[in-house]
Amino acid sequence: MVEPLHDPAFPTPDELPGPSLWRNGAFQRVWSAATISIFGSLVTRVALPFVAIVVLNADSVGVALVRSMDLVAGLAFGLVAGAWVDRLRRRPVLIWADLGRAALLSLIPIAWLGGWLSLPLLLVVTLLAAVLTTFFDAADHAYLPTVVPRADLVRANGALAASGSVSEFAAFGSAGFLVQILGAPFAVLIDAVTFLVSALLLGSIRSEEPAPPLKADREPVLREIAIGLRLVIRNPILRATTLASMASAAMWGIGGALWYLFAIEELGLDAAAIGIIAAVGGVSSLFGALITSRATARFGAGAVLIGGALFAGLGSLFVPLAPVAAPLVAIAFLVANQLVTDPAATAYDITDTSIRQSIVGDRQLGRVTATITVAVLLAQLVATLGAGFLALEIGLRNTLFLQPIVGVAGVLFLLLSPVRRIRTIEDAGVAVAD
Repeated sequence: MVEPLHDPAFPTPDELPGPSLWRNGAFQRVWSAATISIFGSLVTRVALPFVAIVVLNADSVGVALVRSMDLVAGLAFGLVAGAWVDRLRRRPVLIWADLGRAALLSLIPIAWLGGWLSLPLLLVVTLLAAVLTTFFDAADHAYLPTVVPRADLVRANGALAASGSVSEFAAFGSAGFLVQILGAPFAVLIDAVTFLVSALLLGSIRSEEPAPPLKADREPVLREIAIGLRLVIRNPILRATTLASMASAAMWGIGGALWYLFAIEELGLDAAAIGIIAAVGGVSSLFGALITSRATARFGAGAVLIGGALFAGLGSLFVPLAPVAAPLVAIAFLVANQLVTDPAATAYDITDTSIRQSIVGDRQLGRVTATITVAVLLAQLVATLGAGFLALEIGLRNTLFLQPIVGVAGVLFLLLSPVRRIRTIEDAGVAVAD
C-alpha cells in the first residue's frame, strides 16, 4: 500500500463525493449534523479524562472506568437497540438521542459549579449518555442508506469520514486550549450545544423515511436479535470483518485506557500539546478519507481492508517507543503514530461500513450493525479494563506494547477469508436474504 504522506497528490474530482450528494437535502443535513456533533464529542473525549485526572484525581483504574462506560452501555443495550431501530423510523431515534445527551452532559459543569461533582456521578452521566449513543449509532448506520442510493454509499461514507476528520483536527487542535481556558467541566458543555444543533438539523429533514414493519409482522425482540446474530455468524465476509474489527477495538481499548496517562504522567505533556498531537490525526484521517475511493479502485476493497488493519496496528508501535528524556522526540513519535494509524483506520472503516450497508437488507441492517458493535465493544471493554489493571502491575509503557501485537493479529482473520478476493463493493455479494 502506498504511504499517503509520500503520495500527497490531491484526489481528482471524480474521487470526491459526487455532485448528486450535495443536491440531496437530506444528506446535506445528515452530513452537517454529524460534522457538528463529532466536533463536540471529540472535545469531550479530551475533556473527560482531564475531569477524571485533574479535577477528581482518578488513577489508571478510574480513568479506565470512565473510558469504559460507552463500552458497558453498548454491551448492555446494543442488541436491543439494533432490534428496535429495525422496528422504528430511524430519524426520531436520532433526534431524541441528541436531545437526551445534551441534557445529560450539561449536568457535569452544573455539578462542578455546585461542588457535588464526583467520580460516581461522572460515571453515571457518562453511562447514560453512552446508552443514548448506542441507540443513535444503531439508527445512524441504518438511516444513511434510506437517504443515499446504495451506489453512492462509499462516497457518502467517505464524505462523512472526511468531515469527521476535519472536525477531529479542529476539535483536538482546540480542545486542549479549551480545557485550559474554560476548565475541563465547561469544555464538556460544548458537546451538549453541538447535540442540540444536530437535533435541529435532523429535525429539519423533510424527505419521507420508508415505513417500518407493521406491528403484526414483527417477530419477538429476542428472535429478531437472534436473526441478526445468525446473519453475522453465517456470512463469511461479515464474520471475518467482525473478528478483525474486534482485534482493532482491543488495540484501541488499550490505547484509550493508557494514552492520556502515559502522555501526561510519563512524558510530561500538557493539555495543549496533547490536543495538537491529536489534531494531527484529524488531518491524516482526512487524507485517508479522501484517498479511500481511489485506493479501492486501484487495489480492491479487500486489499484496502487488509492494508488498513495492518498499518493501523503497526503504527501503534510508535507510542510505547516514545522516549521520556527527549520531549521533542517523544512528541514526534506520538505524531508519527497519528500519521500512520489514523488514515489506515479511516480507510478500513469506510470500506467496511460500505460493504456492510451494501450486502445487508434495510430492515436487518440495524440488528447486524448492533451485533457487530456489541462484539467490538466487548473486545474493547475487556482490553480497556485489562489494560488499566495490567498497567498497575507492569507499567504504562510495557502494557502499551500490546497494542501493535493485538492489532496486527486481526489481519489474519481477513487473510483467511473471502475478503482478500473482494475487488469492488458489488463483489461482496447481494443483499442478505431475510
